[in-house]
Amino acid sequence: MDPENDDQSYLGIGDRFQRETKYSVDHLGGYSLDWEHMPSPRKSYPSPLATIKLPESLSSQPQDIWDVFLRRKSIREYATKRTMPLALLSSLLWAAQGITGTQGGWSFRTVPSAGGLYPIETYVLSRAVEGLEEGIYHFRPHTFDLEFIFRGGFAGALANAALGQTMIREAQATFIWTAIVERSKWKYRQRAYRYIYIDVGHIAQNLYLAGTAAGVGVCAVGAFFDDDVNNLIGVDGTEETTVYLACVGLL
Repeated sequence: MDPENDDQSYLGIGDRFQRETKYSVDHLGGYSLDWEHMPSPRKSYPSPLATIKLPESLSSQPQDIWDVFLRRKSIREYATKRTMPLALLSSLLWAAQGITGTQGGWSFRTVPSAGGLYPIETYVLSRAVEGLEEGIYHFRPHTFDLEFIFRGGFAGALANAALGQTMIREAQATFIWTAIVERSKWKYRQRAYRYIYIDVGHIAQNLYLAGTAAGVGVCAVGAFFDDDVNNLIGVDGTEETTVYLACVGLL
């Protein structure tokens, strides 16, 4: 059987995804970009409960990056009664998706993104962060602030949505990353789905390294009931959908 030419019905969805998003010399190009309808790289809520400006203080303690690589690991146990300083959360958000410069209307961030399109949005579930009520917040890199969108203690609900992973209940904050798919599909079409997951991997690794350098525990979470998390943060699961989580806790 020639897998390149025969019926693909025997393949699983993952196998088909890998095959059908391949680039080849024979199947590349043939379309132009619609610049007039390029999706906006910025998301804002029209009526958030509040907008919290983040302190722009970054760590002033230089560290050997190679040592940080060696110490990086997933940490699932935290000092649950402590409160995370807002300045620390601010530094972690900047490390994960902060803007480092602009040129010709384009913004550059601490992480790479296919085509510079940045389809990933960051939400923060705050359980115990200084100056933040418990609830769900949306991070805006361009204005470096948090939009308060849902008030309440959602750590238990998110832990349940993540197949009962208890560290989510104990972390001071949990990052929730979504993809606004059309930002990447506008240029890359079906191959955009590959790039979305690559992009969020870059972001998560930056959070891991920043957390390691700052002496806090980070644990990424890939197992969750997608639509339960989507419903929790109020996204539709189609145009914008959850792709990854990460707990952040004090030690």
